[in-house]
Amino acid sequence: MIKVIIIPVLLFKEEEMLKNLPIGIQDFKELRERECIYVDKTETLLKLITDGKYYFLSRPRRFGKSLTISTLAEIFEGSKELFEGLYIYDKIEWKKRPVIRVDFTSDSFKKIGLEEAINEMLDKTAKKYDLNLSKESNRGRFGELIEKLHKKNGEKVVVLIDEYDKPIIDYLENIDKGVENREILRDFYGVVKPMDPHLEFVMMTGVSKFSKVSIFSELNNLNDITTSRHYSDIVGLTKEEIDKNFKDYKKIASTALSVSTVELDEKMKFWYDGYSWDHLKWVYNPFSMLKFFHEQVFDNYWFATGTPTFLVNFIRNKGINAINLENTEVDSIFFDKFDIENLDIISLMFQTGYLTIKDKNEYGEFILGYPNEEVRLSMTRSLLEGYTFEVDSNVKTTLNALRESLKSNDISTFYKNINALFASIPNQIFINKQEAYYQSIIYLTLKFLGVYIDCEVSTNRGRIDGVIKTDKYIYIMEFKMAPATPQDALNQIKEKGYHISYQTDNREKYIIGISFDPEKKQLSELEIEKF
Repeated sequence: MIKVIIIPVLLFKEEEMLKNLPIGIQDFKELRERECIYVDKTETLLKLITDGKYYFLSRPRRFGKSLTISTLAEIFEGSKELFEGLYIYDKIEWKKRPVIRVDFTSDSFKKIGLEEAINEMLDKTAKKYDLNLSKESNRGRFGELIEKLHKKNGEKVVVLIDEYDKPIIDYLENIDKGVENREILRDFYGVVKPMDPHLEFVMMTGVSKFSKVSIFSELNNLNDITTSRHYSDIVGLTKEEIDKNFKDYKKIASTALSVSTVELDEKMKFWYDGYSWDHLKWVYNPFSMLKFFHEQVFDNYWFATGTPTFLVNFIRNKGINAINLENTEVDSIFFDKFDIENLDIISLMFQTGYLTIKDKNEYGEFILGYPNEEVRLSMTRSLLEGYTFEVDSNVKTTLNALRESLKSNDISTFYKNINALFASIPNQIFINKQEAYYQSIIYLTLKFLGVYIDCEVSTNRGRIDGVIKTDKYIYIMEFKMAPATPQDALNQIKEKGYHISYQTDNREKYIIGISFDPEKKQLSELEIEKF
């Protein structure tokens, strides 16, 4: 059940009232009738309608996909009065067309089964248009509904499918059920292409992007706009849209936080901006921005609505080095990759919004990373707790001491606190004898604390295990598993010349060799040299 919050009208000035914030509202008609703020996306939707017929869009949860589908439905149903003051209002001939909406945002398919849930949706639409369906299969009934609607109304039919993949991705921990639902949906969606003469417009949205072979083998004429530069801001909020539509809320937030508008912009960008699907445009998380304007506190709003327990468990149980989740280089084919029977964790994290496009290299490959502070902080904490322990007040004291030890170049205290953290990890979740596990814990701990750390840094002589930077110090780290010694690690740094590229930096610089003892589950030794 999605919680809908209508923020009461507040007095901003004596004579001026703020428009409501549409937190949780996914219905365009309700949003307009309640006089909530609507960021006008209708220019983009008009382009969508006029440029093509079949579309597919993948975006993370709570990014505005359902509102987009609802808005399209009202456009095609001719609800002109709802669009007064918006771009599209006087740009089209308003005509009422029959609309079929297939909506999996609810969990009804979990209670009554997917086949019955689809059956009920088809019956609901048929009843709305006073039609009777006689076919037995849902595929047959879907096609029958499209044909009869076209014949009865004299207008071609619009098909809008919201969260097409939810009956699959809700069962990532029950692969057999997910595969069963995938086959049902493949058969159901397959009727759309043969119905082309009866169709005016088709759009499907979802979180994941399954390969055409796995679910779209018949429906292979969809125009995938997921990474299209023309539609990269179809959902989400641009900086310009925030400034235009939320200027009064920005003033209130500036006052509440005692910061200037410039400082507020920087903080909002740091916390909630950073999503890109084309490396050309960047958008803010719309749910987090609405919640922030309501609360005037920087917090993990979007992340808190769906903690990725499955992702964390998958990463840990597969022995994936958490370091490799960031700065991954992928080509354009990567974005078509999703298979429930052979999950790729980077692909899954990208499609679910935990990773985004950060940069593009000279070879045309995209570099992925956490979009912003909300996701970085929350994901790092979730991974840290998945690998180790609950970050409670006692542990937080140790963590803070760890951060301060690096800032003050107190390496002996750093060593002591790292071992205190390892000692607090329950035996049942400790992954022994894996260097990547120890390395991941150090990496996640420092990331969570906001300490700059790069791992697996490429040089022309190899990869550095870790580079930590503070305002005054740089630490080049190499990790070894016993019986290898810290001196072995230091020798590797020197022989490979890992430290050479940092010699011109004015900060104090140190190389550190670390040895993990798998039997004692701690750092056995640590050696440090200044260079």
